[in-house]
Amino acid sequence: MTVKITPPKLARLWGISPDKILVWIRSGELRAIDASTSRTQRPRYLIDLDDLADFEARRAETPSPKSKPRRKPETAITEYYT
Repeated sequence: MTVKITPPKLARLWGISPDKILVWIRSGELRAIDASTSRTQRPRYLIDLDDLADFEARRAETPSPKSKPRRKPETAITEYYT
């Protein structure tokens, strides 16, 4: 048996609005099952922890490689305009 979590509980863990979790579920970005007893009732979503791990992996931000600082071109000649 796998462990499942509800959108409000996940929202509390992440410190975000439960509405944001529901947006991800409805858009298909975060997989969840509807555990309501009838399709005419309000959905009662449950999120599997494996699906949650996949979601986190897809949305993980990887740091961009640090670029080297720009260097001024070395010139031995100083030009003066008169």
